[in-house]
Amino acid sequence: MNDTAREGQVRLDIDGSVATIVFDRPAARNAMTWSMYEQLGAICDRLAVEPGVRVACLRGAGGEAFVAGTDIEQFRTFKDGQDGVNYERRIDEGVARLEALPMPTVAVIEGWAVGGGLAIAAACDIRIATPSARLGVPIARTLGNCLSAANLARLVAAFGRPRVQRMLVGAEILSADEGLACGFLAELVPADGINAAAVALCKRVASLAPVTQAVTKEALRRLLVQNLPDVEDLIVRAYGSEDFREGVEAFTQKRGPVWRGR
Repeated sequence: MNDTAREGQVRLDIDGSVATIVFDRPAARNAMTWSMYEQLGAICDRLAVEPGVRVACLRGAGGEAFVAGTDIEQFRTFKDGQDGVNYERRIDEGVARLEALPMPTVAVIEGWAVGGGLAIAAACDIRIATPSARLGVPIARTLGNCLSAANLARLVAAFGRPRVQRMLVGAEILSADEGLACGFLAELVPADGINAAAVALCKRVASLAPVTQAVTKEALRRLLVQNLPDVEDLIVRAYGSEDFREGVEAFTQKRGPVWRGR
């Protein structure tokens, strides 16, 4: 496996008024590496000043996942809770750049959209999916960390508090049908029709009033982030815990974690 395949990449293609962003690391279900987060940020910075782009479409390569979170191997270098605070700030900054794009964003979800992948999808304006889509943040089962206040707010706005509690406290993975029923997904499309559906949706959205879209997106963003509480003490507690270190080691060793509550 070459370095690009191992580290993955986030690719950008601009075709007329449509920009397509592809998370390309299919061997790892498009789990995000640090370099992929950096590439996504750079792409967002470029798109923010691309006058001809009217819609951005985000999707994962390989057909099995949108984005399956952050690559957990990278957490093995974390030493204390402050590393967790720095990581959550880094994710917040990257997702905020996507959310702040002036043009509409469309997420096309095939298979897994979990952890950081669900946060990326939730930061998009419209989401469509195949019936294989699976949505969740099962960190209470897999890793033992937590989310930032901003990402919690995005998920609550998108799913409602009870479903977010099920996903985070109960480590449930939601089906595509439930994602559609609660409004997180705008449409379910058979796998053999998802490409055509994405093209049609992007074409329709790109034909609408761009100033209205931009100011509405910004107003909604401001509503979301106003008065967010400071939860860094909670992030320090989670990422500084023995349970978090156990979760990382257990995951990388492909065994079940032994939680000790400390």
